[in-house]
Formats: sequence, C-alpha cells, structure tokens
Amino acid sequence: MDFSWLPDLLWVVFKTLLLLVALLIYVAYIIYADRKIWAAVQMRRGPNVVGPWGLLQSFADMIKFVVKEPLIPSGANKGVFLLAPFIFALLSLSAWAVIPVNENWAIANINVGILYVFAISSLGVYGVIMGGWASNSKYPFLSALRSAAQMVSYEVSIGFVIITVLLCVGSLNLQDIVISQKTGIGTAVGLPGSFLDWYWLPLFPMFIIFFISALAETNRPPFDLVEAESELVAGFMVEYSSSPYMLFMLGEYVAIITMSALTTILFLGGWLPPLDVVGINWVPGIVWFVLKVSAVFFMFSMVKAFVPRYRYDQLMRLGWKVFLPISLFMVFVVALVLQITGWGGPG
Repeated sequence: MDFSWLPDLLWVVFKTLLLLVALLIYVAYIIYADRKIWAAVQMRRGPNVVGPWGLLQSFADMIKFVVKEPLIPSGANKGVFLLAPFIFALLSLSAWAVIPVNENWAIANINVGILYVFAISSLGVYGVIMGGWASNSKYPFLSALRSAAQMVSYEVSIGFVIITVLLCVGSLNLQDIVISQKTGIGTAVGLPGSFLDWYWLPLFPMFIIFFISALAETNRPPFDLVEAESELVAGFMVEYSSSPYMLFMLGEYVAIITMSALTTILFLGGWLPPLDVVGINWVPGIVWFVLKVSAVFFMFSMVKAFVPRYRYDQLMRLGWKVFLPISLFMVFVVALVLQITGWGGPG
C-alpha cells in the first residue's frame, strides 16, 4: 500500500496539536489578564494567591471545573444539553485552522480563509440555541433567542466591513490581506513601511464599526445582554455547571481572541512590524502578532470598565439603524474611490 500521504497527515496533526496547546495556554492567561485589568480599574488586587502573582489561577479554576460533578436538570434533554457546549467550543477552536500567526504559519492556507472564519463564527450561535432550548427553562431559552438575534444583527455589519477590506486587497486569503498592508499611505509619501500603511487609517470608520460589532458578536460588555444577570439570571448557561459550563466559557474566550486576531489581520497589519527598519524588523512576526492581539483584547477589557450596559432596544437600533447604513455607504465609497483611482487589488 502507498503511505506517501502519512508524513503530510502527521505534520498537519502536529501543527494542529501545537496550535491548540498554545491557544489554550494563551486563553488561560487572557482570562487572568481580564480579571487583573478589571481589578485594577476597581482599585483591588484580583487573582494573587495561586502561584506567583496569581499566575496559576486559571489552571486551578480548570481543575475545579473538571473534578466537579455536572448537574443536569431533570426536565432537560440530556443529549442536546451535553452536546451544546462541546459544539460551541469546537466551532470556536475550528476557526483558528486558517488564522496565519506569521507568514506561511497557518494550518490551512486556503484562498477563502476569511469566508471560512466568518462561516464558522456564524455557526457558534447554534451551540447557544441548543444549550438554551435543552435546559427546558424559560430564562435560558429567552437568552438563546436574544443571542441569535444579536449575533445575526451584528454579523451583517461585520460582513460589510470585511467587504471594504477585500475590495482593497482583491483576495479572500488572510495572508494576502496582511501582505497587502506592506504598502499603503505611508509608503506612498516616501516613508518606510510602517503602521501608516495598515488599513486602520484609510478605513478608520470601518475599523471602529468592526471593533464595536466584535464586542456585540462575542457578548462582551456593554453588549452582554445574552448574559445580563439583572434580567436573565445568567443567560443561556444558567443551568450549566462543571465541565459543560467550562466549555461554554472556553468557547466564548476563544471567540473573543478570534475576533481580536481578525481585527489584527484586517486592520493592524497582522505579523508586520510597526516600523520596517533595522532592529524592529528583526523581531519575529509571531511576536508582533501576539502583541497586537493582546493589545486589541486589552481594549476589549477596558470597554467593560467604562461603558454602561445597553438596553436591548438600544443594541438593536445601533446594529440596524446606525452600523448597517454606515457600512453600506462605506462599501459604496470605497468601491468608488478604488474605481476612480485604480488602487486596490487585482479583484
């Protein structure tokens, strides 16, 4: 038999396991950072007991969740109830199959990478709906319906934002999107490659809309209406405990990091250095990528600290009556400018 395919399969499995381990460790410390940032804003210490400076707190929490007994409501649909968090976490992790953390550093460098990420992130709502429905309780089910409406509303805006970037690049490949940001406004006026070439500058309104829509898409404050404890107890996860609850929270934080990575790739130059000069460009691209993703997550955390929670009608009005018209208008403006000037990619 011909086993020539085996080395390629083993290489893909190795890359997948390496990415998953790195991503899970990063999630553990992102959760720690989220808690410490929130504590600093409130002028308290935050996690500081388990390990030096509390660095092992997330791992202690994981062990606690794993060894606890899962409680399943007597009226719940047991199969769907347990399957929902697994699907939610699996879909969140699957999006990273095409995310390039450095040049040619992606498990699958496919030509429709951005569509793959968009499709996978859109499917995440099914895990939420399954969890809310299977709980056989009114509050989780109401929260699941809220989540579906919220995610659909802001995916529309995110889709139009992505279209404006794709018009400038002419490719759906995530690596091509980053590489296209090596040149831009800065290089056009004779400067070396820098952060002035990235798409956050020419597409600044879309950058802001994408960031705010990412908050709503991932149920982060001030758009955490899905889990608004004052109205829905604890949202669609109220009946969950132990490992299933941990899987839901893992999926949420991985989704947040995925949106931070997309923000980095679409608008902040991916793995490109902020200045393409000797010394700075010696730093490996993956270091810049991780730093940028962490900086975007820091902004996610700070928004929670100083923006009050929206009402649900305000959330919907912002998505449909503000972001949708602006993003549609910007698609028209970007297409018109590219057509007149001849800039942009070959597409």
